[in-house]
Amino acid sequence: MDPEAFRALAEGLPEDDPNAVLAIHPDLIPASRLAPLIERAGKPGFVVVDMTDLDDFAATETAPVPDSPLYLLHGAERGDEYRNLSGPEAAEALGERGRSPLTVNEGISLLLHRPEWLEPNFCFMTIGSRLKKDKGFDSRTPAIWISGGTGRDGAENRDAPKVGWCWWNNRHTWLGFASAASRTP
Repeated sequence: MDPEAFRALAEGLPEDDPNAVLAIHPDLIPASRLAPLIERAGKPGFVVVDMTDLDDFAATETAPVPDSPLYLLHGAERGDEYRNLSGPEAAEALGERGRSPLTVNEGISLLLHRPEWLEPNFCFMTIGSRLKKDKGFDSRTPAIWISGGTGRDGAENRDAPKVGWCWWNNRHTWLGFASAASRTP
């Protein structure tokens, strides 16, 4: 798609909401292609090598993504107050507040708008995306954090944005759960 056609997709979107985030639908650009567009410390984002199925993670019913190539997220939050909760606990807490968890594409879109929201000890999971299995969901959930440059990440990725996964039932003191108040096509 040429730049003019891409810009035309955003025509008519409201401009009076300073906290809105323009989200890119995974049918337009999948998460694996968006991840390298995130930048931190002069380094592009990357997807961990053991998550070759990232683009198969789809929006859940708790993250109703509009059927539109681009859409707005309203009231996006990084979810710092949910750090050290498990996925099920965070999902319940978000639901009680009437909020919806972000999908991995939405989390990347958020960081394309606000790269400063990715900082040490304040990163987030995107539990609005899950991989459907025959019986329920895969126990991995997408998350976005900062690479330490160790192991399979490689030293060259130290301080780069990292799209990876965490176990649904695990708790992490440094991972919140990103969410939005609503979505507008």
